Amino acid sequence: MENSNRTVISRRSRPAKEPLSKDIIVKTALELLKNEGSSGLSMRKVAKALDTGPSSLYVYVKNLQELSAYVYDYGLGAVVFPDSKDGTWKSNLFDLLRSYLTVLFESPGIAELSLTTIPVGPNSLAITEYILGRMHEGGISSTSAAWGVDLLLLYASSVAFEQSSRNHKGNTLEALSASYQTVDVLKYPMIGRLKEELLSSGGEERFRWGLEVILQGIMFRQN
Repeated sequence: MENSNRTVISRRSRPAKEPLSKDIIVKTALELLKNEGSSGLSMRKVAKALDTGPSSLYVYVKNLQELSAYVYDYGLGAVVFPDSKDGTWKSNLFDLLRSYLTVLFESPGIAELSLTTIPVGPNSLAITEYILGRMHEGGISSTSAAWGVDLLLLYASSVAFEQSSRNHKGNTLEALSASYQTVDVLKYPMIGRLKEELLSSGGEERFRWGLEVILQGIMFRQN
């Protein structure tokens, strides 16, 4: 006997899915990356989150590498660009790289993409353009500025990836600290002497010190 009390739900009553597009795919992939790290960035997981099949994604992106590039560039949209009219060219350059570091640090997945993905897209181009502009203001030659962009961004990316990955995984420097504290000072005299300095985080000061070292090297090795 049929159950006359059964409620039939029409498909028409369900909320309509947002039409698939490259923007929706990229935004969804970025959220998965932030929530799950690099393991969340796969065509299968993105398709599942969008309630569709992986094959439908390939209409909008060629492959995972291209999607990763789009995701990385989209994530860089949060980077803050200092007004070049305020401050010095060097302070503006450092502030831009500090914002870049912060954006990457807040998401280990984006930090990893910064080291494994070729930067393309409007946000990546804008960052490169800004850095080149500030170095030009500082009198740095064209070739040195062009080569120096990679060094500055790679340094900031490496710092962000190291720190964000360590925090995300709950790793600390306790093991390294214990190793330095008990080191054989006769065999490793410099480590024994500088163990406190080696373990000092430095934070903002240490990051800017690194940028200054790289920038001074770029200025010294003018081409």
